[in-house]
Amino acid sequence: MRKFLVLMCLVVFVVSGAVVSAQEPVELTIATVNNPDMVVMQGFTSVFEEQYPNIKLNWVVLPENELRATVTTDVATGSSTFDIVTVGMFETPLWAANGWIHSMDALAAEYPDNVQADYGFDDLLEGVKLGLSYDGQLYSLPFYGESSMLMYNTAMFEEAGLVMPEQPTWDEVREFACALHDPDNNRYGIVLRGLPGWGEIMAPLTTVVNTYGGRWFDENWEPQINSPEWNEAVSFYVSLIQDCGQPGATGTGFTEALTLIAQGQAAMWVDATVAAGFLSNPEQSTIVDSLGFAPAPVGPVAKGNHWLWAWSLAIPTTSSHAAEALQFATWATSRDYIQLVGETNGWATIPPGTRVSTYENQAYLDAAPFASTVLGLMETADPTDSTRDPVPYVGVQFAGIPEFQGIGTDVSQLIAEALAGDKTVAEALEQANTLAREAMEEAGYYE
Repeated sequence: MRKFLVLMCLVVFVVSGAVVSAQEPVELTIATVNNPDMVVMQGFTSVFEEQYPNIKLNWVVLPENELRATVTTDVATGSSTFDIVTVGMFETPLWAANGWIHSMDALAAEYPDNVQADYGFDDLLEGVKLGLSYDGQLYSLPFYGESSMLMYNTAMFEEAGLVMPEQPTWDEVREFACALHDPDNNRYGIVLRGLPGWGEIMAPLTTVVNTYGGRWFDENWEPQINSPEWNEAVSFYVSLIQDCGQPGATGTGFTEALTLIAQGQAAMWVDATVAAGFLSNPEQSTIVDSLGFAPAPVGPVAKGNHWLWAWSLAIPTTSSHAAEALQFATWATSRDYIQLVGETNGWATIPPGTRVSTYENQAYLDAAPFASTVLGLMETADPTDSTRDPVPYVGVQFAGIPEFQGIGTDVSQLIAEALAGDKTVAEALEQANTLAREAMEEAGYYE
């Protein structure tokens, strides 16, 4: 009898072992951009997997341009490579309309147990929620939100006897940049994006165009890229970089610009507000004690000078692990995750711009003197009213239509050629306008 019981125990052990080994963790493949906040998120993989042993994370981390091309192709063709994709306010409503991504509201209702405890959908900033929604439903969860502003090295300004105005103009920025430019000592008056890409150079450049009275399209969808306003704005941007900016500008995107200013090699930078947290981190920045902030510059038009954006997590409808993907997406965008980053890496480094509670957290407000400024910029950026003249599209630094991804990329490549000195600004914009007109005609915008 004893031998029989021992044998039965062995059988149960073997069978149980087979069952356990058969229930291996679900693997989620996550496509994300190589921005610092996402690198931090990847660094907490073990924390998540320990908390949710039934899920294993597989990361695909790419530069912004490559991420957009890869993810768009994958989702549009239904290739089902990714379970979670990093998208923004441009992609989310368009992809939702195409049926490419799940409604987060619908998934949360279907799998309530897979929503991070105390997630707080009502705690999300209203403007961010609106930008990530379609037809009244939330289609992606914001990981971090941002506007744009001017960041500068106060020590350099003080040494030169310069004072930053409360609201700088682009003309004043040029004067400052050229006064502080010292390339012989690897110090540049300003760093600005020059890397081709609708989300790279065209993001800050479009805000400059807005402040010079330009627009991507008129009310009849006719491209305005060869207009006097565009010529003036792009000529200004190109000459500013060429005269008083960083060398090799066509290779400078967000991450490269962040590195230059963090190392004390640039006096000013106009870009995403999310950079403020990293520039305030002594482990990543040499200018923590010499960091100043001002609103993004304006030109002749005091409108459309700062954008509204959120990098967010969406779940493709082709994923076979939507429930598990929801578990990770709500974990990575939750108040608990923000708390984890704050307590681990310092409160100034948390993913900002997504939750009301973030801006009620005294620990964050004490560590991030820029917090209230950023919130104010996000709340005043208006994607529905960012140009001097009326437009048929929504967006500050982009036009919210499917064709913009291709048009913006083509235009950016031509402007990069002008920035590199391979053609004039006027030549680049004429070619750009022609390409945009052809794309819009092919898409059926004209009768």
